[in-house]
Amino acid sequence: MISPLSLLCLVLLAGPAGAQAPKKPTAPTPNPPKPGTPIPAPVPPPNQPNPPGDPKLRDRVLAVVDEDPILQSDLDRVIGLGLAPAKPGEDLTAFRRRVLEQLIQERLRFHEMDRFGFEQVPVEDVDKQVAEIRARFKDDAAFQKSLRDQGMTLKDLRHLVARQLMVLAYVDEQLGPRVFVSLDDINNYYRTVLTREMQKQGQPVPPVEDVRDQIRAVLREQRLNEAIAKWTDELRQKADVQVYFDQPGGKLPPVVKKIP
Repeated sequence: MISPLSLLCLVLLAGPAGAQAPKKPTAPTPNPPKPGTPIPAPVPPPNQPNPPGDPKLRDRVLAVVDEDPILQSDLDRVIGLGLAPAKPGEDLTAFRRRVLEQLIQERLRFHEMDRFGFEQVPVEDVDKQVAEIRARFKDDAAFQKSLRDQGMTLKDLRHLVARQLMVLAYVDEQLGPRVFVSLDDINNYYRTVLTREMQKQGQPVPPVEDVRDQIRAVLREQRLNEAIAKWTDELRQKADVQVYFDQPGGKLPPVVKKIP
């Protein structure tokens, strides 16, 4: 289900053939990093510095959406800031692949929004969402450190949040009017879902009049999410999307010329 907060948390990232070596014990799969955990860059082993002139990989293209690249650093920032939480027991590789897919979907929506143009969102809305992100950290020092670790400034985060809110407003304006919840839909949800769930939990079932507005909001969000998913699928079918997440990194080419 896509909600305003989850959209934000969307704001605004083989060995060679030959002789077989003895198998080594398989290391346990690491858990996904917690919010605020820096994503360390690969470093050479101790006492084995890179030879002079040997290029070092600084970033990597994980996907391209209509010639617009999504970098590994984009993915690392979303995870490092805790904007996309991992599911319980989720494998780290599967988690990163899922977040990349969310970034691809987000980029598709950005492109569509840019084609038609859209007004800026109110500053107070940006402030509110940034404050929610900030509240996930134990204090401001931890929040600022996380921004530095991901190579971001507060201005960068505000820009990301503003973009996410613009998409949310665009979706609500373009798709919201198509979503309709009837009284029959509300009564059916009340009988088949809410009443059964309350009885299962041993709680008294409130009168339908007391929960009608809440049910309407739940059903509207569900149907809006379905409309967003359908819209995004249509955008992807028309777009040129290349994904390189599962491709092993090749050897970097030699340095031809250094730019001062």
